[in-house]
Amino acid sequence: MNNALQVGATIGILGGGQLGRMLSIAASRIGLRTHIFEPSTSPPASHVTDSVTTASFNDADALRRFAADVDVITYEFENIPTSTLDILETICPIRPGRRALSISQDRLIEKEFLNELGLKTAPYANVTCTSEALQAANDIGTPSILKTRRMGYDGKGQIRLETKADMPGAWDTMQGAASVLEGFINFSHEISVIAARGVDGQVACYDPSENVHRAGILHSSTVPANLSAAQRMDAIFLSANILNALEYVGVMGVELFVTPTGFIVNEIAPRVHNSGHWTQNGCDICQFEQHIRAVAGWPLADGARHSDIRMENLIGTDIERVSELRSIPAAIHLYGKSKVKPGRKMGHVNFRT
Repeated sequence: MNNALQVGATIGILGGGQLGRMLSIAASRIGLRTHIFEPSTSPPASHVTDSVTTASFNDADALRRFAADVDVITYEFENIPTSTLDILETICPIRPGRRALSISQDRLIEKEFLNELGLKTAPYANVTCTSEALQAANDIGTPSILKTRRMGYDGKGQIRLETKADMPGAWDTMQGAASVLEGFINFSHEISVIAARGVDGQVACYDPSENVHRAGILHSSTVPANLSAAQRMDAIFLSANILNALEYVGVMGVELFVTPTGFIVNEIAPRVHNSGHWTQNGCDICQFEQHIRAVAGWPLADGARHSDIRMENLIGTDIERVSELRSIPAAIHLYGKSKVKPGRKMGHVNFRT
């Protein structure tokens, strides 16, 4: 590719958490440098990257210096301020592009985008005031989940409604934040597809994983998922359709519910994804290297799987299991976080099955 980054080029990464850490490791393995931009001090990615800028996402001067030092910019999380992107994109290309970010940052806009593509989502209603909240509870019914339109992840910013009478209290808890009420659906299990698209439009998808959540946080991802061959291909084609519609560049996680009448899209994540960590030990080219390849303008790998894998997250005090895990055949991936907190992802383990 004529515009592909050369060995020794630098990829800027917004965010220094565990995803930024694993992206940096993958980039280093193929001869590319990384520069992390992260507000907090000593983030997980700082242990393995070439450079770190510690500054606020509102620090215009720091952002300009960062952008001038890198050849392309990517990100490990989607809740990036618009003002940050306004500054960066005048200096350096950002991959994936802003349209994917703007859609994924707002649950309502995301659902409308997916519906426009002919894809099914859970029934939903926009909620911006008390009257809309009460009307949504009547229209969508219960049980249902009230979710903030922005900033929610790993079960945060979500309140379950068991009856319509729960809505006034739930809406008060949101403190006026624009929200969506999502209806429950009848599904057998959850899967996700880790899909990638290159600058040339090439698309490559990994096998779908079957995911189990506990308390709103991903607990495990297993490959192969419990799907027929036809379902597997439908999930892959559906995901490719989303990436092509966005003219996307990079790796995306597409979360799906499996129902008797087909797939329902839960959400899309414009970045490498927790449910794709199994690829580190199940494929020759993992999702992190695939993302680096895509944003660098390199050809994509085909996503082929050589092993069946079960990935389990180490959350909070699960980190105490590491001593026992060392004595069994398992690939341990720790994130270098110094403080253990309830619900905090400390690492993950890949088991061959």
